[in-house]
Amino acid sequence: MAIYINHMKKAPEFNKLVIAIASSALFDLNDSDRVFREKGAAAYRKFQNRHVDKVLGEGIAFPFIKRLLRLNNVFKNEVPGGVVEVVLLSKNSHETGLRVFKSIQHYKLDIKKAGFFSGESPHKYIKAFDASLFLSANYNDVKAAIDEGYPAGMVLKDEIDKTISGEDKELRIAFDFDGILADDWSENVYRKQGLKKYKKIEVKKSNLPLNPGPLHDFAKKIVELRRLESLKLEKNRRYKRAIKIMLITARSAPVHERAVHTLESWGIDIDQSFFLGTTKKKNILETLNPHIYFDDQKKNIDGVINVPSVFVPFGDMNK
Repeated sequence: MAIYINHMKKAPEFNKLVIAIASSALFDLNDSDRVFREKGAAAYRKFQNRHVDKVLGEGIAFPFIKRLLRLNNVFKNEVPGGVVEVVLLSKNSHETGLRVFKSIQHYKLDIKKAGFFSGESPHKYIKAFDASLFLSANYNDVKAAIDEGYPAGMVLKDEIDKTISGEDKELRIAFDFDGILADDWSENVYRKQGLKKYKKIEVKKSNLPLNPGPLHDFAKKIVELRRLESLKLEKNRRYKRAIKIMLITARSAPVHERAVHTLESWGIDIDQSFFLGTTKKKNILETLNPHIYFDDQKKNIDGVINVPSVFVPFGDMNK
């Protein structure tokens, strides 16, 4: 199922999409973290200084960030000032963070802004940078952000095939629905009142949109980029879209209708939708091979191979 937008005649005013990311999500810091845990802060500082010129490996969110930043070039004619900005929020000090920025420069990632917090959680600065999403490998930082109403997710440290960071331009973003794009109202009905009552209520309320969830604003900003792509298509029918948005939810007929009507009410357009019922999300995810997938239930993404996955610990289920 796809929900299409109307073609627009001129570019709307564009609010830049800002992503805040911890170095633990962008790069592979396993060796550094091991030194910190086993030997302490002083040994960690010496380790980072000794390896300052050694390039860090790609982290779980690297394929997503790499492609996201490419969109500034895709839309350079439509929005010369850029459509995306990535800000590094790091628990390193600025001295130990030198290695991170040298690695950013090595990979030619256009990341210029940063905050270094010397061990403190960076989550309170999400709002200061007007970020629509904060990504980290640190659960406590992510949970603190979610609990304070900020959009955040924890990248899961599964093995990622480096080919997912290849040179094709397409950026594939996949979302769960309840607890991610929408709030967890329906999930709570299901957990507390059971499947039969849940279906009855959802059918009755099928035309009543749910309230926004933690990644609603992020999704809206991605959809704004899709609208810019529609303008490019009007000018050049041979243009190949650079963004694909996918929905992967356990909802199935007839309760899928409320999700569809909710997305329509928000103006969030989806390229591919999967209403799975009891079919495992793992099967779909490994076929779609998105560059990032967001879900509020960790069990749905445990064991998924080669899909950079993000756990969003939102709602009553994750208290």
